[in-house]
Amino acid sequence: MLATVQYNNQTIKVNLSKPIDISIPLTNTDENPIAWYIEKPIIEPVVFGDWIGKVSEGKSSTNFNNIFFNPHGHGTHTECLGHITREFYSINQSLKQFFFLAELISVVPELQGEDLVITLDNILNALDVTLKLGVPKEALIIRTLPNFKIKKSLKYSNTNPPYLSEEAARFIRESGIQHLLIDLPSVDKEKDDGKLLAHKAFWNVKDVNNLNADARLDCTITELIFVPDEVKDGTYLLNIQIASFENDASPSKPVLYAILNEESK
Repeated sequence: MLATVQYNNQTIKVNLSKPIDISIPLTNTDENPIAWYIEKPIIEPVVFGDWIGKVSEGKSSTNFNNIFFNPHGHGTHTECLGHITREFYSINQSLKQFFFLAELISVVPELQGEDLVITLDNILNALDVTLKLGVPKEALIIRTLPNFKIKKSLKYSNTNPPYLSEEAARFIRESGIQHLLIDLPSVDKEKDDGKLLAHKAFWNVKDVNNLNADARLDCTITELIFVPDEVKDGTYLLNIQIASFENDASPSKPVLYAILNEESK
C-alpha cells in the first residue's frame, strides 16, 4: 500500500503495508519492563461472585479484563508538559497531529562520573547532515548503544540509567524538534532531586507553578521505545498513536515508515 505525502514542498513516498513498530507491548508477565519502583501491570478478569470474565473458565461468553498499569513505568508512553506542571494538561488535548517527519539517530552515552549521559556532542555527531543544514524535522528518535534486546524487559528501578543532558535537550528544542522519542525510562536522571532539567529544557518550562507563555504546549516526549538494530539511522515518516486518556501521559505506539527511493518502490 503505497502513499504519497506532501511535506514542505517535498514529495515523500512510503509503503504503509510495511510499518516498523518501535513500541514495547504492555503485559502482565515478568517480561514487561518496569521503572519507578512499581510492580508489573495487572491484567485479570472481572469477578462477580462465582462469575469470572474469562471464556476458558467456562462461566463467560467473553473475555472481560480489568487492566491496572502506570503509563510512565510500564512501557512505551507519550507525555506532554502536564507531566511536570502544577496546572493540569492532557496528552489527549496536546497531541492533535499524528504524522511527522522524524530523524533516527544512534548514540553511545558518555561516562561522566557514575553517570552515562547523552551529550550535545553525541547529538551533533549523530545527526543527519540534512538536519544540520536546516531541513526541518518535527521529531527526533534517539537509540542508545549498545542496543541489547533485554531493554524490552529491563527492570530500571535503582539502576541509574543513561539520560539526556540539559544542554542537549535545549539544542533539540532550539532545532525546532517538537517530538522527542528515546529508548530510556526518562530523558532525565533517575534521582535528580526533582530538577527535571531535560524535561524543562525541551518543553521550555521555566516555572512549573506558573507556566510561561512560551512553554511548548504542543510538544511531546515518548519514552521506553525500542528500535531494532536492523532499522538504520536516517529519516522516516513517524506515526505516534496514543489512547485517548485525559492524563499527562498515555501508553503509545510509535510506528515508523521508511522513505522510499526509486529503487525500493
